[in-house]
Amino acid sequence: MAEIKRVFLIILDSLGIGAAPDYADFGDCRDNDTLRRISMDPAFRCETVRRLGMGHIAGVTWMGNYGSPQSIVYRLVEKSRGKDTTSGHWELAGLISEHPMPTYPDGFPSEIIEAFKKATGRGVLCNKPASGTQIIQELGQKHIETGDLIVYTSADSVFQIAAHEDIVPVEQLYEYCRMARKILVGEHGVGRVIARPFIGENGNFTRTANRRDFSLEPPKPTMLDAIKDAGMDVVGVGKISDIFAGRGITESHPTHSNDEGMAVTAELAQRDFHGLCFVNLVDFDSSYGHRNDVSGYAKAFAEFDAWLATFLPKLKEDDALIITADHGCDPGDESTDHTREYVPFLLHGKKIIPNIRTPRFGLNRPMADASAIVCDLLGVEFAGDGSLVPVKYRHPPVRYEALIECAITAMQGAYAPYSHYKVGAALLEEEEFQDDIVSHITCGCNMENASYGATICAERSAFARAISSDSKRKFKAIAIVGGKDGVITDFAPPCGICRQVMQEFCDPETFRVILYNGKEIKTHTLAELLPLGFGGDKL
Repeated sequence: MAEIKRVFLIILDSLGIGAAPDYADFGDCRDNDTLRRISMDPAFRCETVRRLGMGHIAGVTWMGNYGSPQSIVYRLVEKSRGKDTTSGHWELAGLISEHPMPTYPDGFPSEIIEAFKKATGRGVLCNKPASGTQIIQELGQKHIETGDLIVYTSADSVFQIAAHEDIVPVEQLYEYCRMARKILVGEHGVGRVIARPFIGENGNFTRTANRRDFSLEPPKPTMLDAIKDAGMDVVGVGKISDIFAGRGITESHPTHSNDEGMAVTAELAQRDFHGLCFVNLVDFDSSYGHRNDVSGYAKAFAEFDAWLATFLPKLKEDDALIITADHGCDPGDESTDHTREYVPFLLHGKKIIPNIRTPRFGLNRPMADASAIVCDLLGVEFAGDGSLVPVKYRHPPVRYEALIECAITAMQGAYAPYSHYKVGAALLEEEEFQDDIVSHITCGCNMENASYGATICAERSAFARAISSDSKRKFKAIAIVGGKDGVITDFAPPCGICRQVMQEFCDPETFRVILYNGKEIKTHTLAELLPLGFGGDKL
C-alpha cells in the first residue's frame, strides 16, 4: 500500500544550479549558475528552502544550512539533448529525448512559412531568432499596419507568433498556433508553438499574460499517463497541460503569473484529491531569465520562498512536496537563452526520512529519476527512462493515539505540588510490533522538588526507567502531554535539557516527538526541535 496520497511537484522554471558537464556542447559557459547569480542581489531570500536542505545539494553549499536537512536532496542532471521547457519537463516525467528537437538559427525554411501563410491567410514578418520583447518594438507598428504576423524563434526549438490583441484577437491567435502545430511535424517538429500576444502603441508595446504553448505530444507514455491510468488525479497548474499536449491530465488550471500559480496550488492543498499536482511557475524564466533581469529574478525567488513557508503547514501527514526545475536561464549570461545546468531536487514530507546518511547524499541523479520517485510514492508501477531511488518512511501515525493514551495515564501520577503543572510521557521502542503496543512503551511523569533544581521532567523519567532496564534499547518516538492540575489545554513541548537527553539516545532524523493539546496531534523530528544538536559524534 502506498505511503503517500498526494504529491505536489513544483517546477521553478529555469532555476539552474550550475553548469552541467556538457555545457560547452550547448554553447554555454562554465560559470553559468542561475541560483548563485540571483543570490548576489540584495532582494534575494532563501530561508525556507535552506531550512528544507537546499544548501546540502552539491554545488549549492555556498547557501549554508541549518544543520540536518528536512528533505531528501539531490542535484539532477539532464540526459536529454536539449535545454528547453519541453525536454526538461518530459524528462522529469520519465521520457529522455535522445535526439535534439530542431532549431532554426537562420529562420524557418520557405516551405514552412508558405504553408503557414496559406493556412492563416496572413503575411509573415521577421522569421529569424529574436528577443520577443525587442521584436515587437521593431515590428509591432508594421504588424498593425499590414496585419502580418510576427514569426520568430530562439535558440530553443520554438515557433513563436506575436500579434497585437486589437489586430488579432487572442482566440484567433491560438487558432493560428494550432494551424502551425499541424504544419510543424516530422523533421520540423519543433518542441513548442507559442502564442505571444501584445498590446500598446508604437514605441510602447508590451506582451500580455495571455501567452499559450502548443507542444508536441510525448512520443511514449510518461508518469502522467501512468498515474491517470491507475485511476488517480493528475492536476496541472500553469502551462503543464500545454507542455504535455493535454495527455495524462485529468484537470488543468492555466495561470498567468507565479502569484496566480502559487495561489491555485495553495487552494488545491485544501482539496481532497488522490494523485499528482504538477505545478509550473513560469515567471522565473519568461519574465526574468530571458530578460536578463537579475534583480527581478531574485525578488521573485524571495517571494516564492516566503510563500513556501506558508504552504508547508498545509501539507498533510500523507502528502509529499517536490521542488525542482527543468533547465537553467542564467540572467547574468550574455545571451537571453536557456543555459545547460544542473537543477535542484528536494523531496519533503512528514513521513519521509531525509537522506543525510546515504553515501550519495546531495549528489547527481538523472532528471528522469524524478518520475520513478513520484510514482513509487503514489504506489504506481512506472519508472520510464529513470530508475528508482528508494524512499524511507517514518513509522505510521496510526500508533500515536495509543502512545498518547499511555502518556495521559502516566500524567495522573505526576508529583507537582508547587507548579501544579502535571506532565506525562510515553516512550516507544524501535522494535516492530503488531497489536501489543503497551509492552513496548515506558512511561514517566514529572516529579517536582522543593529544591527546584532537583525536579525531574516526565521525559527524562521515562528515559531513565527504560535505560536502567536495558541500556541497549533503541527508541522510535515519545508522546508528551501536560496541563495545569492535569487538564490538557495546550501542547507541552519538551524543555531544552530533555531534548539534549533525547539527542543522546535517539536518531535525530527519525525519532518523533508527539504532542497533544486535547484536540489535535502535532509531530516533530528531534532534529526539528533541536537543530545543530550536540552529540557524542562531536567528542
